[in-house]
Amino acid sequence: MSTVADLESALSTYVKPLTSPIGVKMLASGETVPEKVKVPLRDFKMRIAICQATSLARKYGWVLALGKEDQTCPIGSVVLGFQPPIPFYLEGSLCEGMYTKTKEAGARSEATVKRFPYGKYEKMLIGAASRLGVDPDLIIVYGNAAQVMRLVHAALYNEGGTLTSSFSGRGECSEMIVNTMESGQCQVILPGNGERVFGHTQDDEMAFTIPFGKIKDVIEGLEGTHKGGVRYPITSFLMYEAKFPPKYKELEAMWQQAGGGGSDEGR
Repeated sequence: MSTVADLESALSTYVKPLTSPIGVKMLASGETVPEKVKVPLRDFKMRIAICQATSLARKYGWVLALGKEDQTCPIGSVVLGFQPPIPFYLEGSLCEGMYTKTKEAGARSEATVKRFPYGKYEKMLIGAASRLGVDPDLIIVYGNAAQVMRLVHAALYNEGGTLTSSFSGRGECSEMIVNTMESGQCQVILPGNGERVFGHTQDDEMAFTIPFGKIKDVIEGLEGTHKGGVRYPITSFLMYEAKFPPKYKELEAMWQQAGGGGSDEGR
């Protein structure tokens, strides 16, 4: 069975992400939190948002456990099932005037945000995948568009077809965690505005999620497509004769008239 370490090795070889792959494990009440895990309210004396935890995991290599008392983003609290989706939320109040023109449009947006049932999980364990200490529910890999493209290739290598993902530009913790766990399929992730503000995700960054059960397929896909010639960094086709501005051609013609060399000299 392919392990997280095998995946990290394949990612390093074939995708070359700039930050660490992240592991996420949702913990129900009574499940043990591994030792040497940072708990924001206890250890930092403050609450943080999920997107901050994501960046701390991939940039610092930390492992964190977040419960409802540690998590400060209201959308994230509803998405992870730490707080109930009360009418004020469901009616579109958070979207109105910010992401949607009306509350009704906001309600339609919130209706598409997948969330775990309230109370299903007590904590989210998130950290550098190699240091998580348990098998994750999913892996998150950040990269540029070309790196994410390579992960799409890998995910489709065995079965072909296309990937289906959803994008709203907000609440991407739903798309990352809930969509991935419920569908059991890899997902392309467009980080939202909040993550870019609070998690400092950069303008050129996207993400890709891999359910634990798909690790073997993704490793095989990265290896197979690489052997097939699809690679990162992208291979540039260079076997062509370049075209130059007219005055360059004039100079070349002067050399030829003077007998001073042809097109293969003097460049």
